[in-house]
Amino acid sequence: MSNKKILILPGDGIGNEVMAEVLKIIDWMEKTKSLSFDISERLVGGTAYDKEGNSISDETMQVAMDCDAVLFGAVGGAKWDNVERDKRPEAALLRLRKDLDLFANLRPAVVLDALSDSSSLKSDLVKGLDILIIRELTSGVYFGQPRGISKISETESKAVDTQLYTTSEVNRVSRVAFDLAKLRNNKVTSVEKSNVMETGLFWKQTVTDLHKKEYSDVNLEHMLADNCAMQLVRYPKQFDVILTDNLFGDLLSDTAAMLTGSLGMLPSAALGPVKENGTRAAMYEPVHGSAPDIAGQSKANPLAMIMSFAMMLKYSFDMQEDSQMVEKAVQNVLLKGLRTADIKDGAEKIISTQEMGNAVIEELKILSGN
Repeated sequence: MSNKKILILPGDGIGNEVMAEVLKIIDWMEKTKSLSFDISERLVGGTAYDKEGNSISDETMQVAMDCDAVLFGAVGGAKWDNVERDKRPEAALLRLRKDLDLFANLRPAVVLDALSDSSSLKSDLVKGLDILIIRELTSGVYFGQPRGISKISETESKAVDTQLYTTSEVNRVSRVAFDLAKLRNNKVTSVEKSNVMETGLFWKQTVTDLHKKEYSDVNLEHMLADNCAMQLVRYPKQFDVILTDNLFGDLLSDTAAMLTGSLGMLPSAALGPVKENGTRAAMYEPVHGSAPDIAGQSKANPLAMIMSFAMMLKYSFDMQEDSQMVEKAVQNVLLKGLRTADIKDGAEKIISTQEMGNAVIEELKILSGN
């Protein structure tokens, strides 16, 4: 692809700082590798609410619909806690996911050798860990209807959220999990609560049927969500690909994230269905939040944002070698003992957000010979 259309949405808090380091890498790649990125940048989150009256405008959504990939920073902060729910910073994320039909969330939990001592678990439990969690992202309890809070009587109220899944919704995210497992260690663990939830039983039966019909060559096991949470902190290396719904995926992916030592190290991708032209809508973002307590202080770790860009190169543009080079550059920086404060675990040198970005570019120059 000669002209790669990317929408940049830095967002709030440290989103702008970590995104700036990715833009430096994009600029370096354009100058040294004869690549062409067509970059658009728009407001999102609380910043967009302050200036445009909503956390994401219709105009920004149209740009997102027309681009090849969205690179998203982070949104939110206490400043917007009292904003109406449908205009809060987080509502922008939900709209992007729903309107772009980004149904498959890819959350890798990878422990690099240089950071194995930074995990809250013992090093021997997590060193070399490489898990991929596939979370269904556009259905389930976060989107189901009816939902809301209503009065029953003068002294009693009730709250309702609806967990809902269809066969096609479960099948399409399951296919992503099975297909990616074939490129890894060929094992999928499907996670639900089939013992107490109708949707859990439905999920288990649907995944089982699809596996039997189309993916019998992939190893499949089923696990209850509470047991999976326990197993992640007991023996995480038993997992390869974890497939689960929206709610449990939200919980389990954050649990797995902490196995790596810091949310500042973890990227993610959200993929839509394949279009007729072979492309698919996609959004890439770090797992961490907007961290308003350190915003503007050059303390933020940009590596999750940079690794999200590496995922974009891999999944949206089929630039496998370039993606691997970015990942390798990040590993080399860490092996040299350079750290932002969130991943310091000893005598390593603490550097700023900008210094970390520059260090990654220096490694890219070495790896590429430029």
